Amino acid sequence: MRYLGVSLVMLAGLFWGISGGIADILMDKGWDPIVISFYRGAVGFICFLAWFLVRFKQNWTTSPRLYIWSLLAGLGVAGNFTFYFLSIESSSIAVAATLVYSAPVFVLLVSFLRGIERSTWFKWGCIAGVLIGIILLTGAYNPESISVSFLGAAAGLAAGLCYALFIFGFKKTASIAKPQTTLTIAFFSFCLILLLFMNRGEAASVVTSSDLGWFVLLGLLGAGISFIFYVIGIRRTAPSTASMVAMVEPVTASLFGVMLLGDDLGLVQFLGMVLILATVTTLSLKQSD
Repeated sequence: MRYLGVSLVMLAGLFWGISGGIADILMDKGWDPIVISFYRGAVGFICFLAWFLVRFKQNWTTSPRLYIWSLLAGLGVAGNFTFYFLSIESSSIAVAATLVYSAPVFVLLVSFLRGIERSTWFKWGCIAGVLIGIILLTGAYNPESISVSFLGAAAGLAAGLCYALFIFGFKKTASIAKPQTTLTIAFFSFCLILLLFMNRGEAASVVTSSDLGWFVLLGLLGAGISFIFYVIGIRRTAPSTASMVAMVEPVTASLFGVMLLGDDLGLVQFLGMVLILATVTTLSLKQSD
């Protein structure tokens, strides 16, 4: 029981990393990233709804604030899933997953500008470290032989910022409702948002395609089971420990891409990835002290 929280957070990160690989497989089969994102969230919504209904009376609430913040969380996770898959399509799993985890530093930069966070040399050093890591990872230091497209890099960073938006909305509901209630509302709004943008004909064809099993597996590992594990595990884990364990996701995604899908990751890109992850982890540990 002592290590249950850490194990659950680690499993969640592992599943999220694998989900990037599954999405890459589906995109190679010709499926649209937005349709893939929709099914990841839709299967997750079914799981959260079942979790919510187990104790309906205890979980139900009519607070207007809950719906507002949950809608914001749903918007964040919709952007996170979709931009992440677009980044994978335009670059690689390793690059996309690493760029997503650089978002906390950019949120910190916005906090400086708004006066929410106090500026220190350490924090500015972290921002500089991540920027250098992104330059190395994307190959921007040599514009003539850049290794990652602008769309791939921009989508990866956008995915991270949207993830920060999800976390912000999710935390705002912590004192109002239980996690299963927030997740159910957030992922329901997620489905409604993507319905407006996706190719609904292609989405309908998934049900009768031979790839349906991949979509269901993506939803279970990438949203349903993983989010439930993470929510339960984070309650039993210190913030500093959770920050380190969360790095399982980009590492798993990178290994999946390099070893199973044949993605090419050069030495300079690898150094950039290590620099970003090490900087973000250090910043997270410092802020959770």
